[in-house]
Amino acid sequence: MAPTLANGKICYIEIPAADIAKAAEFYAAVFGWRIRTRGDGATAFDDATGEVSGTWVTGRPTSGQPGLLVYIMVDSVAATIDAVVTHGGTVVQPMGADAPEITARFRDPAGNVIGLYQEPAR
Repeated sequence: MAPTLANGKICYIEIPAADIAKAAEFYAAVFGWRIRTRGDGATAFDDATGEVSGTWVTGRPTSGQPGLLVYIMVDSVAATIDAVVTHGGTVVQPMGADAPEITARFRDPAGNVIGLYQEPAR
C-alpha cells in the first residue's frame, strides 16, 4: 500500500547517529521499522505503517535534549520501554510523568531523545 500523500503531512525524518548500522538495528528491533538501502547506498527506513520514511545522518549533533520532540506510537509503552533498554537505549522520562496521557521518553543508542505514546484504548 502506498503512503498517504497530503499537504502538511510529516513524511521524512533524518535521525543523527555516529554508527548508522547500530541505529538501524535498534529501531528495527524495538519498533519493527523496515531497513533498506536507498539507490544512493544510504541506509534508510520505513516506519511500521509504511507512511513515514527517513534515514540516519552522520556529522550532525544528536538531539539529546527535548526541543522538537518526536513521539512514536506503540501498542504498549511499558513493553516498549523494556525493548528500548534491552537494545541499548535508556529511559529519560518514565511512564506516568504526563498522566493521564500514556507516554515515556527514551534516549536511543546515538543519544537522541524520542517520545513514546500509547493510545488510551490500546
